[in-house]
Amino acid sequence: MSSSPPLLESLQALIGTPSVSSVQPQHDQSNRPVIDLLANWLADLGFSIEIMPLPNQPDKANLIATLGSGPGGLILSGHTDTVPFNEQYWSSDPFELTERDNKLFGLGSADMKSFMGLAIEAIKQHDMKRLQSPLILLATADEESSMDGAVALVEADRPKAKYAIIGEPTGLKPIRAHKGIIMESIRLTGHAGHSSDPGLGNNALEGMHQVISEILSWRDELQTKHNDPSFSIPYPTLNLGHIHGGDNPNRICGDCELHIDLRPLPGMATDELREQLDQRIQSRLADSGLEYVRTSLIRGTAAMHTRADAEIVHLAEKLTGYQAESVAYCTEGPYLNSMGMQTIIMGPGHIDQAHQPNEFLPMEQIQPAVDLIGNMIEKTCMTENES
Repeated sequence: MSSSPPLLESLQALIGTPSVSSVQPQHDQSNRPVIDLLANWLADLGFSIEIMPLPNQPDKANLIATLGSGPGGLILSGHTDTVPFNEQYWSSDPFELTERDNKLFGLGSADMKSFMGLAIEAIKQHDMKRLQSPLILLATADEESSMDGAVALVEADRPKAKYAIIGEPTGLKPIRAHKGIIMESIRLTGHAGHSSDPGLGNNALEGMHQVISEILSWRDELQTKHNDPSFSIPYPTLNLGHIHGGDNPNRICGDCELHIDLRPLPGMATDELREQLDQRIQSRLADSGLEYVRTSLIRGTAAMHTRADAEIVHLAEKLTGYQAESVAYCTEGPYLNSMGMQTIIMGPGHIDQAHQPNEFLPMEQIQPAVDLIGNMIEKTCMTENES
């Protein structure tokens, strides 16, 4: 078999190669087998190949495959990992590409292994000798968990191109902005004691009541101050997601922990939000005698914003017939934008199929996706109106 197989065979190979990433070690897997597949196929098509192991996870890697040289150019980017799965809820094998009801089922079919296979198919259907600017296929690690792959790219300050498309499932509609995310743990430590005498201890659970009141007040202020009507929920959201404290009703609670999720709009810096959170809680607890420790549960991802008048946005809108939108979920887009590229999110499938059993890619989007990717390559990397 050629190392660059027909489309459905390549999709089966990608889906059939497990590459779960998870913050839970028992679920976490290497993505190197997927990277090696893509590297072999792209080398067969004449791309120069660089495999970039992650500094803190050498069993995982990014792939930078480049064809052509010079300024400008286009990056087609996709993450190679998937979320964990519950096989008992699937109607078919998650690692077997299964056609049913004009859909292709499989783990990563929508989010987002199929995009790389479709990008390669688009490349095979075009004469790459006509390239005037470089074409780069970028495959990343750990998007679904740590974002370590994207962080490693920023730290290396590469790859570089003028434009970038991240093929997350958007129904082939362009996305130019999304919210960011931080998740924080807030832990209060007091002093346990017999519940019959409050003076014997310092109740961390009562202190957390004060903290929650302060956080909800802060949330109201953030939502009053920050508004972006391009989002369906036009304000930053803050969710109280987990709380645990104490161990028995007849003991003064000695420690309590709260986890929150904050989704900032573009223009809201994650580090500044953490500082604001610390200042407000420390001020609220100033005379409580409670110890306060905040820990970031994840590194966090900034919000993404690509200008509405950016060339890549106009081009995508022209080719798709859809105006670029904003979404609530996170991608690697802000990392690529931070390296100076005009980045959009645009790929086949739908986000509402992601992260759940029986994930699928609609077959009617396959050829339109190949055509759209090919047209984006044509308009960004090749001479237009060439005879």
